[in-house]
Amino acid sequence: MARNHLLHYFCGVTLNYYTMISIQNVSFGYTPSASVLKDFSLDFQQGGVYGLLGKNGTGKSTLLYLITGLLRPWQGAVLVDGVDTALRRPATLSDIFIVPEEYDLPDIALMKYVRALKPFYPRFSETLLEQCLREFEMPMDVSLGSLSMGQKKKAYICIAMAANTRYLLLDEPTNGLDILSKSLFRKVVVTGMTEDKTVIVSTHQVHDVEHLLDHVVIIDSNRVLLDQKLVETDEAPIDIEKLFIQTLTTKA
Repeated sequence: MARNHLLHYFCGVTLNYYTMISIQNVSFGYTPSASVLKDFSLDFQQGGVYGLLGKNGTGKSTLLYLITGLLRPWQGAVLVDGVDTALRRPATLSDIFIVPEEYDLPDIALMKYVRALKPFYPRFSETLLEQCLREFEMPMDVSLGSLSMGQKKKAYICIAMAANTRYLLLDEPTNGLDILSKSLFRKVVVTGMTEDKTVIVSTHQVHDVEHLLDHVVIIDSNRVLLDQKLVETDEAPIDIEKLFIQTLTTKA
């Protein structure tokens, strides 16, 4: 408790022990004259799958990069388990994995890539990797350089699940996947879920992921328009796309 008071005194940061990811009054932009986020705050609780929704340019991808520590905020702080990700501490980074919307994979065998990656992720599971690849109907001995864009996406998603981090961030994960692969993607995510894992999915393809979501967050213009837990009922399931449009129409 004393450590909490010290952090508040020196950093102006108040820790919430029930919040696993806390974005506190963050401002950030890619040029000095144009901020993407300004005094933005949002919390993600432990466990479950979050859908992060918003119009183009609202900062969804930027938020994911700030959570991972790949970007550092101009002001404010992003805390994961109470640790500022801007510090880029190995113990924190080893528990976060991001699948960006666009990326390149080296022209090497999948398992060679895995052997290079494993030391950075202490909970990496080759068993889980094999299960996820099996779900996607992909072999273990594949060469990454020979894969199509959609196949690379599937391979990297399998690696991300096998890293077995407690925080998994997915930016437009179904882009480049065919209809069958989108269905298999949902099975892969379910295969890798545990009670302590938190998955944040930033997407415009709402129908691809809506049956996975436990929680939906809608942001716009540096505001959180909706932060809602999805509760199963006997009634018809919530139409996330309709909810998104209604939220933007009434609150934007």
